[in-house]
Amino acid sequence: MKKSTRVAAVSVMTAAALLGLAGCAKGGASGDAASGTITLWTHNAGNEAELAAIQKIVDDFNASQEGHTVSLQAFPQESYNESVTAAAASKKLPCILDIDGPNVPSWAWAGYLAPIDELTDRLADFLPSTVGTYEDKTYSYGFYDVALTMVTRKSTLDDNGIRVPTPDKPWTKDEFDHALETLKATGSYAYPADFATSSTGEWYPYAYSPFLQSAGGDLIDRTTYESADGVLNGPEALEWANWFQGLVSNGYIAAKSGTDQTADFINGKTAIMYAGSWAAEKVRDAFGDDALFLPSVDLGQGPKIGGGSWQWGMSSGCSDPEGALAYLEFAAQDEYVASVSEATGTIPATDAAAELVPGYEPGGVNDVFRQFSKANAVVRPVTPGYPFISSAFAEATQQLLDGADPQKTLDQAVKDIDANQKQNAYQG
Repeated sequence: MKKSTRVAAVSVMTAAALLGLAGCAKGGASGDAASGTITLWTHNAGNEAELAAIQKIVDDFNASQEGHTVSLQAFPQESYNESVTAAAASKKLPCILDIDGPNVPSWAWAGYLAPIDELTDRLADFLPSTVGTYEDKTYSYGFYDVALTMVTRKSTLDDNGIRVPTPDKPWTKDEFDHALETLKATGSYAYPADFATSSTGEWYPYAYSPFLQSAGGDLIDRTTYESADGVLNGPEALEWANWFQGLVSNGYIAAKSGTDQTADFINGKTAIMYAGSWAAEKVRDAFGDDALFLPSVDLGQGPKIGGGSWQWGMSSGCSDPEGALAYLEFAAQDEYVASVSEATGTIPATDAAAELVPGYEPGGVNDVFRQFSKANAVVRPVTPGYPFISSAFAEATQQLLDGADPQKTLDQAVKDIDANQKQNAYQG
């Protein structure tokens, strides 16, 4: 991808910042009031390709009609969330803004987003993971998503008698463990696999909770969103925790990996890389047709991967909701979905857009990522309490990697999550 995609794809506002948002008065007025211009905020300053694609949409919209004018304002991703938090506190949110997908419920619960149900019919064509909802209302949509995949080389598997998995028949847990044991026994690698354990923050729930869900557990009971008890510390979750911790104790992955897993894989330090579709270009450049991008491991309930990236929504205090909705509808056209996806090297959100992006057309070299996303993507819990859940899970997972007792670690995470859910009435 053209930017630091792992960060862009899975970044999330801190729990403290979101709780600060929730503490502000709900439904703040827009900073567009009386200006005659609809302001659009994006986190893409510094990402020239994506910013240019968004600016093109804005320019085309402004030229397409005379009733509304959209003005783009870009922020560096590192300071974007702080800018939104400050604007929310002072009731000066813009009419249109982009939002990291997992944060949509928090922003909607806090009263800062207005539903965009008028676009529901159009958004039915989008990948489910690219549409943000909360309490049966639609609040946002994104142009793209990314997909996690097991990356390796066909020659590596063939030389070691390891079956090449398919979407219909992924590796089972036992198969994957045996493959790692076989690769370790060769002595050819620093570690058989790389799970990017040196990454921090939202990478942990984005990348590792899908294994938990594949085993039959979850971050919280999604029927009520009131408690994690039984799903994050039950038998299935414990089985996941023991397996995940065993990847380190058995010497299959590093407790703290290198800082550039793609470079380490290309340089032969590892045999299998658990990474995202953003790594495809470099891996193909290095290995050509020998490169394989495989489904994730099936721990019992089918392979799962994280879903949900940056999306667009409308603030509840927008002074021109008609104009904001008109822009959001205009921007949702397939040609713009395609242009932003192509600029970022990401998975187009619609089938029609995919046909416009080289490599993502049916049968194209990148179509496999779109199929993984369609079949296996799980969005992070749709509750305003998600930022806290994210941080609690990340802390627990790091402790597991460091060798902590699995049952005690999971029980403590459940205790913390349940207390936060109750305290903040996150019953969404």
